[in-house]
Amino acid sequence: MANINEIARLAGVSITTVSRVLNNHKYVSAEKRAAVEKVIKAMDYTPNRVAIDLIRRETRTIGVIIPYNNNPAFDQLLHGVLNASIEQDFSVTVLPTKYNKAKELQYLSMLKNKLLDGIIIVSRSNPWETILPYTNYGVIVSCEYTDHLEIGCSYVDRYASYLEVFQYLKDKGHRNVAFTTARTESTSTQQTVAAYKEIFGVPQPDLHLPECYRMEDGHAAGKKLLNLSIRPTAIYANGDEVAGGIYQYAQSIQVSVPEDLAIMGQENQPIGVALGLSSVDHQLVKVGEHAFQLLIDKSREKIKIPYRINHRLSI
Repeated sequence: MANINEIARLAGVSITTVSRVLNNHKYVSAEKRAAVEKVIKAMDYTPNRVAIDLIRRETRTIGVIIPYNNNPAFDQLLHGVLNASIEQDFSVTVLPTKYNKAKELQYLSMLKNKLLDGIIIVSRSNPWETILPYTNYGVIVSCEYTDHLEIGCSYVDRYASYLEVFQYLKDKGHRNVAFTTARTESTSTQQTVAAYKEIFGVPQPDLHLPECYRMEDGHAAGKKLLNLSIRPTAIYANGDEVAGGIYQYAQSIQVSVPEDLAIMGQENQPIGVALGLSSVDHQLVKVGEHAFQLLIDKSREKIKIPYRINHRLSI
């Protein structure tokens, strides 16, 4: 089987030159590169990528810890990472956890074993104090804000966006406002509840529906909320798919939007655009793109991405 020593001999160049050609190093003359590539083609040589990775001490592969796919928000973040990785010729390994703490730590151990150059955490289940020791083995970047100096982050000030939405609804004359969230223990849910309290006071239990992720969850939320004895005049949904489900149910019982019910969605997803739903856009694709750049730059910078509120027909 051919090896780089034999390729160097047949091409009349040094082993270092062959190595540079295999690694696409720019400091190789066109004549020598052509000679090496001609021998490689003639010998049908396939380089041992693992060996090359060991030599250059990088894999050009990163991991993305994500709870699960088929979630519009997480998919947008991952899409941003993939966009940037293609431009930089990096490979991306998706690491789904389903919020399993042990699985998350198993993935982080891949840094210790030098299987990845770094890891982007889209959403986590372990506390930062458990995650921080793994920064000794590789770069870790977060898609949520953390003040830990060891970790760079690309993030959106979600709390500010929630405050602005609830204040906007209050200014429009709404006092009986409901909202949906995802996991009860998630940071975004806690921030949504805190922002609601600041604008409207402690929410009535019937007006906060957690564990909403998809259109069918929104449909169920709409059915519950719009059949209350005193139904809300506005609903802030934690995703445009959820908002779409609420809209669908409202239409089915002849509740007019926005005359009888105002709906605000989140993340500016296609269904929201199609239905004319107002939506808070946290620009998650940009968050993912910047997270990738922080990782390959080995940066611990904190980059805040601005959010936008798209006003359409539902409010």
